Amino acid sequence: MIKAVFFDLYGTLALFHPPKEKIQAAACEEHGLNVSEYGLLQGYKMADDYMSSENSSQSIFTRSKKQQDEFFTQYEKLILNGAGIDASANLALKVWEWVKKTPNDLVLYDDCIPALEALKNQNLTIGLLSNLRRNLTKLIEQLGLIPYVDFAISSQEVGAEKPHAPIFLAALARAKVSRKEAMHVGDQYNSDIKGALGVGMRALLLDRNNTDTNDHKKVLSLIEVSGHIKSIR
Repeated sequence: MIKAVFFDLYGTLALFHPPKEKIQAAACEEHGLNVSEYGLLQGYKMADDYMSSENSSQSIFTRSKKQQDEFFTQYEKLILNGAGIDASANLALKVWEWVKKTPNDLVLYDDCIPALEALKNQNLTIGLLSNLRRNLTKLIEQLGLIPYVDFAISSQEVGAEKPHAPIFLAALARAKVSRKEAMHVGDQYNSDIKGALGVGMRALLLDRNNTDTNDHKKVLSLIEVSGHIKSIR
């Protein structure tokens, strides 16, 4: 029986504002590159898969400044490749540095609060697990999530990022449930799904654009999560 549901934050419950593809488009225009936002979104999918894969071997943010620059250069090159741009390493890093300097914040997806309300009505414990290196307590308060989220754990807090086990095991301990009594919901197959399955939890992939080709149970909206849990309870 499912007693607790854990959620990824960025890409699952919330997104950046302005949207990342708009910031990228502005950065590209600044550097004389003609791109489409659709192409940038395709590139972000490849880049985020790359980030998940790299984090599974060693956290990006525990690497040296030189290694981080090398990673984000490749990350940006993948984003630009999705938009049809074969950028040099030097240009890719310049675009990424411009993107990093652009102010942005997180806002909730429209389906977030209704979905969390439905889960709270099932008397489920709700946790938030994020690789974002920010003060999550302050962030969930700003986002208006305090009434819906019982706890939040960051990778910085436990010293390991998804898909590594410590962040998932910390959530199980905080929720006081067994592995079989918990489900993790996230939008990244490599970090969210493989990470949760790796510790023996259930996992549900959120694929808002219905583009993921991995053979795993998925939903297209957070609204579907409540019904999915009812079906297996």
